Amino acid sequence: MTAVISKPVSKAQKPAPVTKRRNTLRIRFRRDRVLLLLALPAVILLLLFQYVPLTMNVIAFQDYQPFLGIQGSPWVGFQNFSIIVDGDPAFLNALRNTLILTLIQVVFVFPLPIVLALLLNAVMSDRWKKTIQSVLYLPHFLSWVIVVALFQQMLGNAGMVNTWLREADLSTFQIIGVPELFHVLLTSQVIWKDTGWSMILFLAAISRVDPSLYEAAVIDRAGAWRRMWHITLPAIRPVIVLLLILRLGDSLTVGFEQIILQQEAVGVQVSEVLDTYVYNNGIIGGNWGVSAAVGLFKGVVSVLLVLGANKLAHMFGERGVYSK
Repeated sequence: MTAVISKPVSKAQKPAPVTKRRNTLRIRFRRDRVLLLLALPAVILLLLFQYVPLTMNVIAFQDYQPFLGIQGSPWVGFQNFSIIVDGDPAFLNALRNTLILTLIQVVFVFPLPIVLALLLNAVMSDRWKKTIQSVLYLPHFLSWVIVVALFQQMLGNAGMVNTWLREADLSTFQIIGVPELFHVLLTSQVIWKDTGWSMILFLAAISRVDPSLYEAAVIDRAGAWRRMWHITLPAIRPVIVLLLILRLGDSLTVGFEQIILQQEAVGVQVSEVLDTYVYNNGIIGGNWGVSAAVGLFKGVVSVLLVLGANKLAHMFGERGVYSK
């Protein structure tokens, strides 16, 4: 009986990993082709209006003039960033106002949707829950022009509230156009407009909590407060952390349209933020390079805030925006 000697497979006969990866990608593309086609318009819009404009940040290193274009404008290196390094008073004022509004919105505005979601979840009747939810998130669909006009008609010197106070022979108050109360006014407008909309995300997270956990807690005689503290909040903590990281990444954007509509009434000293500074110096003042430098500085700081907050989330055992 002859023994069959099998020849060792040479390295040339082994399938290449690159070919295997290509086959895997081909299979995935074929399998998910419908989903990819549905996502294609969004990807194209993202590329055209988000990533392509990023290449225009090159004007931050030029003395850019629109009639000369990018190729014709002279290069000045980091000269446009001198207002940041040297501490230009107008820039520092805009940065200070931005940080104040960011701190107010993170500390006071961000937790409000969580509180509202927890309170609304405590309402036993689904009918009342849906009614209150609809009323709270409707202001989100109003533009800032309408919101600012409504606040002026309600709280202005000749607004409805002061008119009623005059008719009742009571003392009136002034909120609109008062520089000292401008940050309070902005915060109240943001709360009225967007809190109800943000609440929907937390309500959706609460709805995914296993009801058997609440049933077991009731059997163990846990009250509403203990159920909320030990079941609801830990269950929605990943969503809270994720939205907080995204909010920190967008923290230096504090509402350009909302502020620019009311800036003339209070002046730039209390209302100038980084976005309005870029607009007033670039579009209005013609300092395109300086405005681009400030915008680039804002973008870099926002990215660093996201990375830092995400790293902090990993340290506390949360997934964050992306995993390790």
